[in-house]
Amino acid sequence: MATLTFCGAAGTVTGSCSRVESGDTCFLVDCGLFQGTKTTQSLNYKPFPFDASNVDFLVLTHAHIDHSGLLPKLVKAGFTGKIFATEATCDLLEFMLKDSAYIQETNTERLNRKLAQKGEPLIEPIYSMVDAEQTLQQLERVEYAQWFTPEPGVRCRLWNAGHLLGSASAEINLQDADSEEVIRMLFSGDLGPDEKAFHPEPDAPAGFDYVVCESTYGDRNREDYTLEKRREMLREELTVALKRGGNVVIPSFAVERSQELLHDIGTLLSTGQIPECDVYLDSPLAGKVTEVFIKHAAALEDVEIEESKLFRHRRFHIVESVEESKAINHVSQGAIIISASGMCTAGRIKHHLKNNIWRRNSTILFVGYQAPGTLGQIITSGAKRVRIYGKEYKVEAAIRRLGNYSAHADQAELIDWVLERGPVNTALFLNHGEDDARAVMREELDKRGLERDKILMPHFDESFELIAGTQPVLAGVTEPRLDESLTHRDWHNVYAQFMLDLNGRLGSIDDNRQKQALMQRLAETLRK
Repeated sequence: MATLTFCGAAGTVTGSCSRVESGDTCFLVDCGLFQGTKTTQSLNYKPFPFDASNVDFLVLTHAHIDHSGLLPKLVKAGFTGKIFATEATCDLLEFMLKDSAYIQETNTERLNRKLAQKGEPLIEPIYSMVDAEQTLQQLERVEYAQWFTPEPGVRCRLWNAGHLLGSASAEINLQDADSEEVIRMLFSGDLGPDEKAFHPEPDAPAGFDYVVCESTYGDRNREDYTLEKRREMLREELTVALKRGGNVVIPSFAVERSQELLHDIGTLLSTGQIPECDVYLDSPLAGKVTEVFIKHAAALEDVEIEESKLFRHRRFHIVESVEESKAINHVSQGAIIISASGMCTAGRIKHHLKNNIWRRNSTILFVGYQAPGTLGQIITSGAKRVRIYGKEYKVEAAIRRLGNYSAHADQAELIDWVLERGPVNTALFLNHGEDDARAVMREELDKRGLERDKILMPHFDESFELIAGTQPVLAGVTEPRLDESLTHRDWHNVYAQFMLDLNGRLGSIDDNRQKQALMQRLAETLRK
């Protein structure tokens, strides 16, 4: 018998972490940072719902920060085991974990200055650069499709997931010490679409007792497209945007999305399909990650530029320093600015937004998923005004979306992947998805012949007892760490919207006495 606990990404698309206990062995699949609303992010500061020192090893599906971002915290808390991942994932983590640690340290330093001014207790960063460097020492590189045995009674293989450079699905076989039976498990990790630059379609064996599958896009299908069609749609968007006379700001994830954009834009520039323009990749991490992609260029598929010129167009500017980034503020027209983060939650993209979102001739082009409660989601939902770094900005720029750069499989592709892994003998767990997406995917799988009772939608910190051939039994749940109703919209979002509405209301009143009367009524309400 084994126990499977969902410590994150259950009803959300962030903080992926699954814990498996079998006999005396305990291990994790992923350990990701929580993103989204500030309430969700607060989980990063809370203790793990388990003793990190009791974890024997960890299998990492890929390098995205919502799957890897709490590894240094795990090490800081006492984890000393090995972290098994593909070679490309390890190469990416060399930069990503250090970048994340730098963000933790600098954000904490900035926050502590404010707390000190208020006379409030100071806080510590979630983890430090020292923790990140120690984590890198615990990485163990493994090849695709090759068995490895991290602990007696546990055998694992990683399979291409088609989502990101080095991404993998994890096949795990557990030997039951009492019954001698083997429990066969498969964790999908994040799955890429069938039509994806750089990587082949996802792959894995068939026939498992338990499958844990992501469901990010479980409730929707994208319009069918080819990579050529995607590039054509990008050409149309950029041509129209540049003709408007302003800049094109593209919020983008530093890893893979930025490299896909550079490849496509470079191709369009080289073939004269878009106007000549400067392209700024303003993300130190994205610049370093691009070098990792160049290192693995021989393994990339669908690359239309020779390796020696990949990501190296003469109009590309890879921006590293803060001074170089600030200099872009003086560019008011005719540039494409790609910057992280992809959901506009932090980083240099927020500076580019506040410098361009109020300009009528500028364009903000979104090319990825925007989680509920993030600034990116607020902008794409049609907000007329937004708050960035505590200041209000009117949304005058054209807000555009291009959905064909998604790194996630859509509903049809997810369902096909699950059915191709069949038969699923005992249970399918749908995780890494919003509840609505999971519910729709469950209905569609039921229509396709997978028994409804076999499809489970676990919640945060729920544990299930696993016995081969037997329906999983809910073993319990620890005290909830997260009110799931606040993962979409919390008081911080409500406060930001209230301040925007208040400023808008005050701005619409010409009479100063009426303004004062409004403020007095609000003050009286607060005193009640």
